[in-house]
Amino acid sequence: MPGRHPGLRRVGAVRREMAVPTAFNLLGPLINPADPTYQVVGVADARMAPVIAEILAARGRSALVVRGQDGLDKLTTVTESRIWVVHEGIATPTLLDPRDLGISRVEPSALGNVAADNARVMHALLNGQRGPMRDVVLLNAAAALAATAPSTTNLPEQLAAGIARCAKAIDTGAANATLRRWIAVTHDTAATGRV
Repeated sequence: MPGRHPGLRRVGAVRREMAVPTAFNLLGPLINPADPTYQVVGVADARMAPVIAEILAARGRSALVVRGQDGLDKLTTVTESRIWVVHEGIATPTLLDPRDLGISRVEPSALGNVAADNARVMHALLNGQRGPMRDVVLLNAAAALAATAPSTTNLPEQLAAGIARCAKAIDTGAANATLRRWIAVTHDTAATGRV
């Protein structure tokens, strides 16, 4: 953001220090300097999710704006998730139950909530660990694939196909290989200062 919005250079550090959601949590996806055509935007605030969806629709984006009914700013496997399918200038709300995709509902504790564990969990998942964390990761990764051409009529089918595609990437080792390449590029860039 600072490169595109120089006045916001120090906002990120201040926002992290505050440790509470701010307006920047909502603005970030809308002023993303990458200016993505396709997005999955998680919004924890139930009042703001449809507003964000309408803004993305007005901007001609193709997106899924998601909010778990448990308050998570992502698709959840604890309960249903509200999804606003944004496509061709229209934001259409729908409800998704993970059970409709063959995913069991879980207790919130099964999804963890410790940032320090995220890297360990990610590596375990990419090395084949199964369970509730894998299910929620696959569901949200599938949403990213569906956001490229979201449909209000066959979103569950799109998500099911995305889950299968993402599971294959994990199970064949392709996802882990991609992560290793990203890590190598990041280290090379840091060492040389060149992209």
